[in-house]
Amino acid sequence: MDNKISNRTLGYDKHSLSVFPIGLGCMGMSEFYGEIDHEEAKKTICLARELGINLFDTSDMYGYGKNEQLLKWLINQFGREEILISTKGGVKREKKDKSSRIICGEPKYLRSSCHESLKRLGTDYIDLYFLQRVDPKIPVEESMGALAQLVKEGKIKCIGLSEVDGNTIKRANVIHPITAIQSEYSLCTKKVETNGVLDICFKLNIGFMPTVPLCRGLLTGKIKAAKFDSSDIRLEMPRFQGGNLRHNLKFISNIEKMALAKKCTAGQLAIAWLLAKNKNIVPIPGTKKRVYLLENIKAIKILNQLKKEDIDYLDKISTEIRILGSRGTQSAMKAYAFKE
Repeated sequence: MDNKISNRTLGYDKHSLSVFPIGLGCMGMSEFYGEIDHEEAKKTICLARELGINLFDTSDMYGYGKNEQLLKWLINQFGREEILISTKGGVKREKKDKSSRIICGEPKYLRSSCHESLKRLGTDYIDLYFLQRVDPKIPVEESMGALAQLVKEGKIKCIGLSEVDGNTIKRANVIHPITAIQSEYSLCTKKVETNGVLDICFKLNIGFMPTVPLCRGLLTGKIKAAKFDSSDIRLEMPRFQGGNLRHNLKFISNIEKMALAKKCTAGQLAIAWLLAKNKNIVPIPGTKKRVYLLENIKAIKILNQLKKEDIDYLDKISTEIRILGSRGTQSAMKAYAFKE
């Protein structure tokens, strides 16, 4: 990529990180999206770093820790100072039941989870540690207190929250400055625009990391039917089923028309739209293949081609044509208490 591409900032002052405009979501390299190719995954994360990407996002629950071990390999290849690690804790899974999700924000558990992540990553510190979900049984102030103590001990540098509402952000930020918020945000899922989360983030100088910015591949325009591997979670997602999918593909066709005019892909246009929203937004599209990584990263150049009327048009059609189907599986929506 062009060496002149400027980094973006997540957070502020000593609680900030300087990151490439796009991060890499690594979840699918270890689980959830069909067949796993470990060698291709390694080549993909190496290529990402060579292209300038420095933020790699994972979680202790992805692949039951195997995803963090993959990033240990990356650190060993490039050196610790070259890599920014974003990982998460606060959700328990049982190997005997892959659909299990138990939210736990108890301070003792979070400390233990962080220490286990450090071991798997083979590092002394984590750059950005997220509370993956807020435990409804534990005041967020208590969970944040545990993470703030880990900052004091040098185990983590910055704190993030995932899938939270605006009031929770404000309460947590009082205990310790928040560096970034993660939540699903794309042309298909825009709730953070209307529930005040984005406004609060920007008002408090908190960065925002949109997860699944390509709506699990739907926004790439490459999915024309629900033909997935038997281990692919999209088979269970309402957005990819029957009439919902047929309706949603009609929406995607509008984006494809603009992409054709811009001489880019629908996916690149979708990522560029996010980048245009605010300079403190850093999307983290996930991929496990180099070919899609190369495609996604070109969205940075497409950003320079977007005019205000282009952004307004994308805003308009993504508001008028509502995507059908919930954004998660039934079990995940229940376990995580997702808000649509």
